[in-house]
Amino acid sequence: MKPSLTSRLEQLSERLVELTRLLSSEDATADMETYRRLTREHAEISPVAELYHRYRQTAQDLKTAQEMLADPEMREFAEAEAEAASRKLGGIELELQKLLLPRDPNDERNIFLEIRAGT
Repeated sequence: MKPSLTSRLEQLSERLVELTRLLSSEDATADMETYRRLTREHAEISPVAELYHRYRQTAQDLKTAQEMLADPEMREFAEAEAEAASRKLGGIELELQKLLLPRDPNDERNIFLEIRAGT
């Protein structure tokens, strides 16, 4: 994974921890507009941070499997685990890239679309 992407994901993970701390404080609901903004941001960041956590866990699993390759008794198991972790890592990385694409500012707005028969 690119270092810039990793640093962005680390920032989002830290921001999620900060948002959780802010939302759990006792004066979080004192200003409802701020509370609403923070909960929206928390809801947007949570899936990305969770997927990044899974990515880090899978990368650690891959590293462990590669270390187990040295043991002759565990070699077959380690090869299977390393292959599965590599495939999973690629899929998670692709999904993370999709989640980090910039959002359209009009996504949150409602729309009414009326379709009429042609005349």
